[in-house]
Amino acid sequence: MGAACRVIATVWRKEVRENLRDRRTLVSALLFGPLFGPLILAAALQFLVQRTADEADQRLVLAVRHAERAPNLMAYLEGRNVEVTRVTLDDAATRRAVRERTHPLVLSIPEDFAARLAAARPASLQLYSDASASRTDRDSARAKALIGQYGASIGRLRLQARGVDPLLQVPLAVQDIDVSTPQSRSVTVLGMLSYLVLLAMILGGLYLAIDATAGERERHSLEPLLTTPVPREHLIYGKILAAATFMLLSLVLTVIACAIALRFVQLENFGMTARLDAGVVARIILATAPLALAAAALLTVVASFTRSYREAQTWLGIVMLVPTLPIVFVGLADLQPSHALMAVPSLGQHFLITALLRGDPIAPLDAAVSSVSSLALGVALALLAGRLYRRESLLG
Repeated sequence: MGAACRVIATVWRKEVRENLRDRRTLVSALLFGPLFGPLILAAALQFLVQRTADEADQRLVLAVRHAERAPNLMAYLEGRNVEVTRVTLDDAATRRAVRERTHPLVLSIPEDFAARLAAARPASLQLYSDASASRTDRDSARAKALIGQYGASIGRLRLQARGVDPLLQVPLAVQDIDVSTPQSRSVTVLGMLSYLVLLAMILGGLYLAIDATAGERERHSLEPLLTTPVPREHLIYGKILAAATFMLLSLVLTVIACAIALRFVQLENFGMTARLDAGVVARIILATAPLALAAAALLTVVASFTRSYREAQTWLGIVMLVPTLPIVFVGLADLQPSHALMAVPSLGQHFLITALLRGDPIAPLDAAVSSVSSLALGVALALLAGRLYRRESLLG
């Protein structure tokens, strides 16, 4: 047992030392994922925050056909930060203007609008918009809300004119009580952080895993390596541990870079706080670290079936997305954490990271289930890689 550990440790040191000299490995493990990912995330969030702030202050532009038929409504809208543009268009021209974004939002006042209001009858309005445009869809909802408020005020005035208390038509009053905290609300915009962390971690050991079999086979250095008087599986175990080491290094750098980058995102403007202090950073790293062995072993297993470095890059580029698929599925299905789901590698890490970002307490059993299942999968895949490494067909 001691001799096997010494062999594995020797291979591990050799692989780590050689890959520290490899510029391609350093760029992927220490630069591309750990730095570019957090920078892109922070830039995207800051852009979203700034755009939302600008839209909140921006006036709603509303084109109105036959505005002279509803002067009170026009005055109401203009008094609520709406820029009313009076246009003279027929139905066909209005539809064309909306499609071509000349006037993204057009309100049409029918000829009998004033008469129906005077008769206390429902007066219809036509609001032209293009629901396929996200910005127009938001403006349309804003215009409908303002028009609804105007209609509600008219309804209250009608009741008062008839000596009826307007509160009689409001039998129930619902009060919203938001129990969320600024930290928990930040998860709504930081939901992709776990996806980024896992992807950057896997990317950190990708090239080393490729080099373990396909790269050495292509350089014709695999056969001399296998002739050494040590069990073949010990060689691959050392290579897997080296790939896992680079993944852990990439994980640490990625989480730290995210914590630094998010300090420059002004989430406080929307009542959110991204709390990523040293304690949270350390716990995210500890929660995700057990997955490194499974990811390194999985990439090594897949690489053992490839015949060239390029073929391995193609397959592993697809396989490295597998750990992120459960996260996407859970997001679409809106599943809640359970012991069974915590046992799914990558999914358990996602739940733990999300809980840490929200500031929720983590049950020790959940953390244990996630770690043990990920480590067990890693050991099983490493043993499988060791068996595959004993094949004579591995040499091609």
